[in-house]
Amino acid sequence: MDEVRVEQIAFEHHREPLGVGEAEPRLSWTVAPGPRDWLQAAYQLRTLDAAGAATWTGERVSSPDSVLVPWAAPPLRSRERRAVQVRVWGPDGSEPSPWSDVVAVEAGLLDQKDWSARFVAPDLPEGPNPLLRHDFDVSDDFTSARLYVTALGVYEVELNGHRVGDDVLAPGWTSYRHRLTYRTFDVTDLLRPGRNAIGALLGDGWYRGRLGWGGGTGNRYGDRVALLAQVEIRYADGRSDVVGTDASWRCAPGPVVSAGLYEGEWYDARRERVGWSEPGYDDGDWSPVTPVAYDKARLVAPSAPPARVVETVEPVSVRTTDDGRRIVDFGQNLVGFLRIRVHGAEGDTVRIRHAEVLDAAGELCVRPLRSADATDEYVLRGGGEQTWQPRFTYHGFRYAEIDGWPGQFDAADVTALVVHADMRRTGWFSCSDEALDRLHDNVTWSMRGNFVTVPTDCPQRDERFGWTGDAQVFAPTASYLYDCAGLLSSWLADLACDQSPEGYVPAVIPDVPIGELSEIPNAFAAWGDAATVVPSVLYRRFGDEGLLRRQYPSMRKWVDAVAAIAGESRLWRGGFQFGDWLDPSAPPDDPFAAMTPPDVVATAELAMSAGLVADAAGVLGEPADAARYRALADEVRAAFRAEYVAGPGRLTSDTQTAYALAVCFDLLDGQEERRLAGARLAELVHEAGYRIGTGFVGTPLVCDALCRTGHAETAYRLVLQRECPSWLYQVTMGATTIWERWDGLLPDGSLNPGEMLSFNHYAYGAVADWLHRYVAGLAPLEPGYRRLLVRPRPGGGLTHAAAGLRTPYGRAEVSWRVDGDHLVTEVVVPPNATARVDLPGDEQAVDVGSGAHHFTTSLAPS
Repeated sequence: MDEVRVEQIAFEHHREPLGVGEAEPRLSWTVAPGPRDWLQAAYQLRTLDAAGAATWTGERVSSPDSVLVPWAAPPLRSRERRAVQVRVWGPDGSEPSPWSDVVAVEAGLLDQKDWSARFVAPDLPEGPNPLLRHDFDVSDDFTSARLYVTALGVYEVELNGHRVGDDVLAPGWTSYRHRLTYRTFDVTDLLRPGRNAIGALLGDGWYRGRLGWGGGTGNRYGDRVALLAQVEIRYADGRSDVVGTDASWRCAPGPVVSAGLYEGEWYDARRERVGWSEPGYDDGDWSPVTPVAYDKARLVAPSAPPARVVETVEPVSVRTTDDGRRIVDFGQNLVGFLRIRVHGAEGDTVRIRHAEVLDAAGELCVRPLRSADATDEYVLRGGGEQTWQPRFTYHGFRYAEIDGWPGQFDAADVTALVVHADMRRTGWFSCSDEALDRLHDNVTWSMRGNFVTVPTDCPQRDERFGWTGDAQVFAPTASYLYDCAGLLSSWLADLACDQSPEGYVPAVIPDVPIGELSEIPNAFAAWGDAATVVPSVLYRRFGDEGLLRRQYPSMRKWVDAVAAIAGESRLWRGGFQFGDWLDPSAPPDDPFAAMTPPDVVATAELAMSAGLVADAAGVLGEPADAARYRALADEVRAAFRAEYVAGPGRLTSDTQTAYALAVCFDLLDGQEERRLAGARLAELVHEAGYRIGTGFVGTPLVCDALCRTGHAETAYRLVLQRECPSWLYQVTMGATTIWERWDGLLPDGSLNPGEMLSFNHYAYGAVADWLHRYVAGLAPLEPGYRRLLVRPRPGGGLTHAAAGLRTPYGRAEVSWRVDGDHLVTEVVVPPNATARVDLPGDEQAVDVGSGAHHFTTSLAPS
């Protein structure tokens, strides 16, 4: 067993296992590539103390499981830190591997009684964002310290003049009336014996800031920002001190004059208070704070990684206008803000505006931003070089207009900082078509820009909501590109909290008023189906049965609510629906006007969701529910056929989306009807000149529907089309992200006149899941990729393609190339996993174990 090493021990879905919220966190591990065809036969866990001595050793467990394995050790107590090791046995079961490296996990505050600190709000008039501070003493013999912190609003914390952590817009956005996340920081190295000081800067964020279009509304969750901070210091003799927010803290206006997510940030460096977060600072003229009530039972440790600056992008060009403004192009539509390095006199003001596109005159095109100002201002204090970046805003942009720059402008003094949730990249794709590779890059950039703290629709205009429809169609692609299980798990917890008593799911999560939609007491097909689709995808991709179990009541409530709307007819008809939102036929001023009737979409989605609940019930050991929801799904399918099938393989709605739904959701009767429906779908695509005819609902399905019914080359022609509307049309127009509208830019380069005009909107990027599964040929055959399905289907003139994925079991790879009349395929299967390999030219699929495999098959017609 010397060749086998246990690696990458993880707890739940945490990237950083400090301050976890689970007393019994599940463990996962991978095994370094070693012997071929290696499968785990057993494992053993143990925990150790700080000195490295074992404190608990579990029994050898005969099991192949290595993903989200039960904790088994005594539960963690609040603040408790445990070191963990794992070893495994291989197929022969004789000798174990060496114990893994030690990996530590530490619990956060698991009970509301662990909090002695209180939320405190600044007692200040409306004005600049507030600073809060407090001095405290620390004895010489301290050994460790933790900071537990959150805010009603957004915050940054400093300790003895040093920033704590590197989170952006902490604590992120959750359904604050039900859940508020706090973070745990190890601040041992920032403390010193004697006098210390802690300070925080607060902003409005999502809690109090403006949300929504048409002016939006503020104070959605409250009208006062507040801080909750608790420093716990441990000493060598076992005693501890706690320093928490209370009425003794002081506050004062800070240098952030104003900050809003849509508006941008105005920072006046002349208002900086030098040394304000250091001990001994004179805060005698500062104001008191006021404790505010908040139910600490809502406080939870985060499952999602925080938003951070994850990358920097330098300018690719700068143009100076006649009046001295600089238009800076970063070459990539991204999400974040600028960092500037500037010299100037006191009072000089640098003004930065942001936009995704330029107009015909080469100026920033801000119409797509609607009422979002997206403007940052920095007022210099003078006295040498100054470096600044915003704290409490973010922007979606490729271009920045910089005005008021003092002295000579150097592009090297301006950098774009890319911000999103600090998820681990897991999936890659490449092929022989450069435009298709660029499309995949665009999909990835759009995901990054819209996974800041929740999965949003767009990152630039006066919206940025967690639209449920966008998330459900994109979830399969998202879960391939990044390890987003923690973030989407957190978002699903909010979905369950915000679900109505009847079971309806709001159109956006967290739930906020969105104009007239807030007054519609109805369910939204495809949007509300995020309640069933996203948990099912996460179970399929990450093998998380626990999450499926947690969301199961929400899944049932949604389907029960919609089934009640459908009634005995089992047809979901009437009421407001988004339908196949923004299909290419929708006029600029009416995104609802899709070719496919919304009733067709709604009934199809009900059948699909009922089937997913039946599947979940089967996994969770609920046979009665499985039978009931399977029967419901069958009844809805029968009703769909009776109402919407006009003849053999023909639907009353003769659209690409309708046929894609019917095929992919198994709504047709038998193979012949399915074959005929696929043929009609292929005809529709051909009649459209191989241009796309689907909106948000049909787009993720249309290529799969074509391939499942024997029309793979039609799917390839559709994906590789470069004329409008198509995926690659956007690429030919210079897109670096996915657009909201197929024709966001018209062929002459002018903007679509419609209002819905985001140039960073990932929904249509859901096609990347087909690229991964069908073109490259890498898919899960069992939950969590315990068994892989390797099934590439070359076409479209592509000569090679490849996919790589960090599965829960380790890295899997598939690559193929066309060599004359042969297909050469390379497959890598991670240890403790297997794969079914189904290649063109082979009459029968083969099963293989872990390791590298080489195949050569014939592409010549038999």
